[in-house]
Amino acid sequence: MRRRVDYLLLAAMIAGVVALFLPAGAVASWPGLAIALWLGTLIVIAASAFARWTSKIAAPVAIVGACAGAAALYLLVAAGARGAEAYGLWLGVIALALLAWRAMERSAALGAETGNTALNQVAPVLLGLGLIYLWQIVTEGFAVPRVLLPPPSEIAVAIASSLPTLGADFVQTFVRSMIPGYVIGCGAGFLVGVLVDRIPFLQRGLMQMGNMVSALPMVAVAPIMVMWFGFDWQSKAAVVVIMTFFPMLVNTIAGLAALSRIELDLMRTYAASYLQTLTLARLPAAMPFIFNALKVNSTLALIGAIVAEFFGTPIVGMGFRISTEVGRMNISMVWATIAVAAVTGSAAYGAIALVERSLTFWHPSLRKVA
Repeated sequence: MRRRVDYLLLAAMIAGVVALFLPAGAVASWPGLAIALWLGTLIVIAASAFARWTSKIAAPVAIVGACAGAAALYLLVAAGARGAEAYGLWLGVIALALLAWRAMERSAALGAETGNTALNQVAPVLLGLGLIYLWQIVTEGFAVPRVLLPPPSEIAVAIASSLPTLGADFVQTFVRSMIPGYVIGCGAGFLVGVLVDRIPFLQRGLMQMGNMVSALPMVAVAPIMVMWFGFDWQSKAAVVVIMTFFPMLVNTIAGLAALSRIELDLMRTYAASYLQTLTLARLPAAMPFIFNALKVNSTLALIGAIVAEFFGTPIVGMGFRISTEVGRMNISMVWATIAVAAVTGSAAYGAIALVERSLTFWHPSLRKVA
């Protein structure tokens, strides 16, 4: 039987071989360890391009090859490969990107084949690590000024050296400002949504008002909230309430209207009251909509709290830290704060998604396809 050639990896192999013979900036030749690792990567690429492996073998082999190639190119950058004239370095980066793409694709296929939840997370993790690695290589390889974009390694150092400061900012923004506003905004939106469902004529006025408020720029609302509620957490929580109230209201109304006519007729057949129909049928059907609003609001709330801190806050908080460190041109600290905010928002979104999965496992979108 004729073997099928993987042309993507074939192109990666050709690019990787040519990269060895092209100039690498100020580096006269590749360091010995870098050459050894790169040759190992080329062997993996060649074997993966021509061999007919199963996904259980192909995925880990491609990942190991990509890791070896990443180490080789970083050693080349550490040896002094810089600038646009380092053709060998950048061609090697292209070859590595092609191999990493195939590694992620095969990892995703392996996860789908085995149904292993942990394996399904390999491809997203590889993508994230690959983007961070590319960020590091580009900023160092092109000698990007630190004031424009620091490399991830420098941001990691800033995080490690400023943990107490970042911890205090986290408590002020997330715990004291975001969570109270998030709870109040989402809770009020849900309760008003149920009220609107019970009293339909309210829907016209409230929905129009919601559209108007949603169009308001938060950079204009935040200073007003500071004037009304002061410089402490109350003004930031008020901004969060405004940002989270109407998404929850709209999703609650849409969710309560999602129950089909057949199911409503069944509840009437059982002589169920409005409250019984609401609690036993309509609210369970609305849960996916409500959790969708909770997930969206988890990121909106953090953004609102940070933006509100730009316009007046105690000398602590993520927004205060970003605005202050930008003025001091301490960009590494700015990116460190952004990284903490990104991880916080992602963790909040993920936690809500896990709760959703456990409570709405019956929903078709969460059922596993046989």
